[in-house]
Amino acid sequence: LEEIMAENNKKIEEAQKKLAEEQLKLVEEQRRMLEEKQRMEEEDRKRKKREQEVILNKKNARPKLSFSLGGK
Repeated sequence: LEEIMAENNKKIEEAQKKLAEEQLKLVEEQRRMLEEKQRMEEEDRKRKKREQEVILNKKNARPKLSFSLGGK
């Protein structure tokens, strides 16, 4: 009887260990997805800021236009 209980306890421990490993993998995957989302949001924010700077010509974002009045 004790052998059966010991074997059952071992199986329970193995199942709990496997479950803990799966939960850890899930948490790691969620963390990676969150980091990727934050990175994409930051890139989008920077892109929009650059577009606004071009539109408003801040920091001389647009190239200067030069005109020549003399004809050839």
